[in-house]
Amino acid sequence: MGKNSFLIHTDGGSRGNPGPSAIGAVVGKKEYGESIGNTTNNIAEYKAVIFALKKAKQLLGGAKAAHTEIELKTDSQLLVNQLNGEFKIKDGGLQPLFIDIWNLKQDFKSVKFTHVTRDKNKNADRLVNKALDTLGF
Repeated sequence: MGKNSFLIHTDGGSRGNPGPSAIGAVVGKKEYGESIGNTTNNIAEYKAVIFALKKAKQLLGGAKAAHTEIELKTDSQLLVNQLNGEFKIKDGGLQPLFIDIWNLKQDFKSVKFTHVTRDKNKNADRLVNKALDTLGF
């Protein structure tokens, strides 16, 4: 990772689909996990990306963000394929979230979405499960 690059790991999950849901994000060196109510797993994955991109802009500041290359890693292959334009988004609930992400991408020099296996996304996954465990689910 270069000087003007920033690494993010995200995960979203629900216990039941739909069911109690949470997001997890490792944005640079900071970790975040929080409950997002009842929703589907896919919506939780999208909301984790939205949260992380907003947090990255906040941490970097707008001027620095505009010159920063973001690499966002997640274990959701569907999410990566949809965000990279390889799969169409058929779920109407995901379309406005996709637009939110598209708009947030404009705040950075570039945003690259990369699929990683679950074992390479352990911290974000741990944050999701911790948030869900705190709720008692």
